[in-house]
Amino acid sequence: MDVAINIHLKMVYFPLGILAFLLLFQLYYILFVYSKLARYRVQSVSDRPDFPPVSVIICAHNEQENLKAYLPSILNQDYPDFEVIVVNDCSEDDTKWILQDMCALYPRLRVVEIKEHIQLKHSKKFALTMGIKGAKHESLLLCDADCEPNSEHWIKEMTGGLESPTELVLGYSPYFKFKGFLNRLIRFETTHTAMSYLSYALKRDAYMGVGRNLAYSKALFFKGKGFNAHMHIKSGDDDLFVNQNATKQNVRISIHPDAHVYSMPKLTWKSYYKQKARHSGASVIYKKRHQRMLGTQLITALLFYMCLIVCLALFPSLWYLPVGAYFLRLICQLLVFRPIYKKLAVSDLLVWLPILDLYYYFYICFNGLFNRSKKQVAWK
Repeated sequence: MDVAINIHLKMVYFPLGILAFLLLFQLYYILFVYSKLARYRVQSVSDRPDFPPVSVIICAHNEQENLKAYLPSILNQDYPDFEVIVVNDCSEDDTKWILQDMCALYPRLRVVEIKEHIQLKHSKKFALTMGIKGAKHESLLLCDADCEPNSEHWIKEMTGGLESPTELVLGYSPYFKFKGFLNRLIRFETTHTAMSYLSYALKRDAYMGVGRNLAYSKALFFKGKGFNAHMHIKSGDDDLFVNQNATKQNVRISIHPDAHVYSMPKLTWKSYYKQKARHSGASVIYKKRHQRMLGTQLITALLFYMCLIVCLALFPSLWYLPVGAYFLRLICQLLVFRPIYKKLAVSDLLVWLPILDLYYYFYICFNGLFNRSKKQVAWK
């Protein structure tokens, strides 16, 4: 009889113990990692007395409509000394002629033309390297053709802190808000990614940035031999570069509202899936500690949700324990994420947190599982 009771108690306590273990992991990330960003005091640097000359670099491949819509907002920045280099990478549309017309209107604009080679296929990293090599200035600011700065002080906010010992400035690039669940999921995923890399940067362990809004010195680029270590990976011109070159001392973040850069989101599930597949290919060559760190966060969150379901199914009479664990995590998320979402201009997503958080972990984990080993070589 005693043996049967002990076996029953072990059957009850074992899955509940696993749930508690997973909950502790999740609370660590929420309360001790993401809280760094929640407590971070956002300050502007646009009132400093002097700014370094800056080269803004944009790679464009068949981006005629985006260049017409968004490039003027970059060329009209309020900044004393800057140039804008657009690398026209084998475009087959009217990109060349649009840039030619813009050059007549904007003396700051310079164009680097890359023509397709019959036997040689290259990635965006090659185009970006050509732009960096052609840049006149030491301070580099990267952006994409489909991006629009949130203010005319964007260059000031992103490069104002780019001075010794800082060699890397990590910016934030949200997506435009549209109707629909896909748009909410994309914006939530972008927010979650930003929350993670910005928080770890504040912990002096930066592991990635986004190329839509990233600043670094030309000296750092050549010191780290550019993208040579990961030229075979389709993506990674941003996150792998940061992962390779970030140190405890040389990284800052810039998330003042004037430093935000908005970008066009994917509009279909198929295009979003392909985008995430590309990104999955880069994470396999992050530094090992960063792979473990990110993998633990993702896997424990996924297992936490799965364990909740198992505990509720196996022990319905003890429903209050898994439900209590769920709400404890959710309450901590709401308390910590609320100031973060305000800083990242996505407060409207907070009410969707219970749904988006659940969907996000299952979607991202399974997308990564099926795409991590795929070879990525094309531009886009």
